[in-house]
Amino acid sequence: MLQIYNTLTHQKEFFRPLHEGHVGMYVCGPTVYGDAHLGHARPAITFDLLYRYLLHLGYKVRYVRNITDVGHLEHDADEGEDKIAKKARLEQLEPMEVVQYYTNRYHRDMEALNVLPPTIEPHASGHIIEQIEFVKKILDKGYAYISNGSVYMDVEKYAQDYPYGKLSGRNLEEIKTETRELDGQNEKRHSYDFALWKKASPEHIMHWPSPWSEGFPGWHMECSTMGTKYLGEEFDIHGGGLDLMFPHHEAEIAQSCAALGHDSVRYWMHNNMITIAGKKMGKSYHNFITLEQFFKGEHELLSKPFSPMTIRFFILMAHYRSTVDFSSDALEAAEKGLARLTEAYNRLMKLKAGDQTSIELTPLRQLCEDAMEDDLNSPIVISHLFDSSRAINTIYDGKGSISSEDLSELQATWKTFVVDVLGLKMESEAADGNQDAYKGAIDLLLNMRLEAKKNKDWATSDKIRNELVALGFTIKDTKDSFEWSL
Repeated sequence: MLQIYNTLTHQKEFFRPLHEGHVGMYVCGPTVYGDAHLGHARPAITFDLLYRYLLHLGYKVRYVRNITDVGHLEHDADEGEDKIAKKARLEQLEPMEVVQYYTNRYHRDMEALNVLPPTIEPHASGHIIEQIEFVKKILDKGYAYISNGSVYMDVEKYAQDYPYGKLSGRNLEEIKTETRELDGQNEKRHSYDFALWKKASPEHIMHWPSPWSEGFPGWHMECSTMGTKYLGEEFDIHGGGLDLMFPHHEAEIAQSCAALGHDSVRYWMHNNMITIAGKKMGKSYHNFITLEQFFKGEHELLSKPFSPMTIRFFILMAHYRSTVDFSSDALEAAEKGLARLTEAYNRLMKLKAGDQTSIELTPLRQLCEDAMEDDLNSPIVISHLFDSSRAINTIYDGKGSISSEDLSELQATWKTFVVDVLGLKMESEAADGNQDAYKGAIDLLLNMRLEAKKNKDWATSDKIRNELVALGFTIKDTKDSFEWSL
């Protein structure tokens, strides 16, 4: 039975969905004012892994991943200039032009990484009315106040009735000490109060009418609103990066409890960070590498281009709750590991069954399921697959045999966990028409070489082999055929 680490309780818990056979899952998506980088890829792949495994288990999953296109401010969550509005002003574009451009590019990168699309992808800007209504509920319950056209959460009053800080493990006194007074916050009662609705300054280009002012919702409000709109007042899983735990997810809990009288989320899940030289990768640190730069090899820290599947494999090689430190060397190691896995997969699909199984096979399906059910332990799944590849290579090299029943089970298990659960595109899975023609041409040349060898036409055989090797191909002769790679 699936166990997941619930950040709220700080322990692994058996997953029991609220509604039998159905799962509601909400994951914080991107703020679309720039290209996606490796730090964005990690939560996308982490929760894609969870989504895929829940589907594998037979659940019907409603997967909501939001697009933040308003209310995400510079400097801190409540003050400064909205990042999308700033981008629009600097580039003399409509804010929604910025949103659409980077949303399209995000979708392109996610498709390249083989991240399944969510079932619902709501935009914050498309749910302004719902966010206003949610703010009204919090005001009506007495946990917010109006100041100069803006609405703020009264954290101190809320904390008298609910445990503020329970997700991040902070208490209010600690938060008071850590929160600094910022210019322009004199309309707040306390520096740690956060905005539910902000009155727009005259130069602000993204604003909507509300009972309190022409303005826009606070950053935290969108997730509380859209999560409950599409998944109900209580739902199963809320996910996101560890950097969102405080203040974003803590604020979400406070908003939901204040408005509804209870928390909305049963299981909180957080992936850890991608780091560079031990420091978090992110736009705010100016140390990020975009996914497009990875795919093209256009960055000073990259030794070469890396394929989307190499990036995906690199992320899956570490447990989602562990820190992953980026380096070009680590990516090259992941690339080699993926090549080995791909070779074993393709060899497995070419195997012919014998009368009996002459070598010992591990219970691969059970081992992989046990690893996945232990809080999505993808690196252990990968290690079991590598262990299995040794048996595959032994049989492929003619040093063992496998029965038809065992071969079918082994092929089905590899396809289930490599392709369906880990979401890795193997060479045969990824081939499009052009790649099929390319592979066909190489196979044709090597079959001509095979025919020349049979006819003892060594000159032609050597010429084909040598010229392919000079072009960068590796050619390996097998008992009755050949195999090649680039």
